[in-house]
Amino acid sequence: MTYCVGLLLKAGIVLLSDTRTNAGLDNIACYRKSFTFEVPGERVIAILTAGSLSVTQTAIARLREAADNPEADEKTSILKANTMLDVAEMVGQVLSDVRADITAKLERMSQATASASMIVAGQRKGGEMRLFLVYPEGNFIEATEDTPFLQIGEHKYGKPILDRVVTTDTPLADAKKAVLLSMDSTLRSNLSVGMPLDLMVIEADACKVTESRRIEAEDPTFREMSTAWSNALRQAFTEVVI
Repeated sequence: MTYCVGLLLKAGIVLLSDTRTNAGLDNIACYRKSFTFEVPGERVIAILTAGSLSVTQTAIARLREAADNPEADEKTSILKANTMLDVAEMVGQVLSDVRADITAKLERMSQATASASMIVAGQRKGGEMRLFLVYPEGNFIEATEDTPFLQIGEHKYGKPILDRVVTTDTPLADAKKAVLLSMDSTLRSNLSVGMPLDLMVIEADACKVTESRRIEAEDPTFREMSTAWSNALRQAFTEVVI
């Protein structure tokens, strides 16, 4: 399983994903689930993935192949699409096609199916920052001022934290803390989500990834934040009188 989260703020976009894949208790591995496509200063697109690894890897490979094709146009390459809405539609079409292809192959041998979902975020020069959640069928929803974050995978453990603290006015520094605390809660509650983590920030109108780093299990800042969060909750719990 996995957990990925994206925030759409006035100051920019913050994205976080784990890297654990689980195909059984004796088959746990680490795979990157965040991917970027960019022409710095012109446009940037980030994609987070959750679900069947065969679906997500194939979909990303097809998107990358199209983006690297010099003969591709605005209808086939997400790096040449006219709007972020067009990008979401193209990603949805590729994801739906790949899912259908792999499911058809699986069904010839069993009743198994394959599924995946994606978070698509980014901005093109002169356009607005946008954040989408693309479903396995290819349809999607978009983050709004009322709901400025989207999640895929094991989202239920981290959602209450985001509900309490995240608004479109949240500064990027606080937003990074919020997604990390959301992930920390998920890590503690679900063994199918695991370190290391990939954190990405896209500042408004930069049209490029302005921060990208991997957070390992022994990262002192993450461990300090996790401990401080736990201590604060324990303190608040003891102080409340019912």
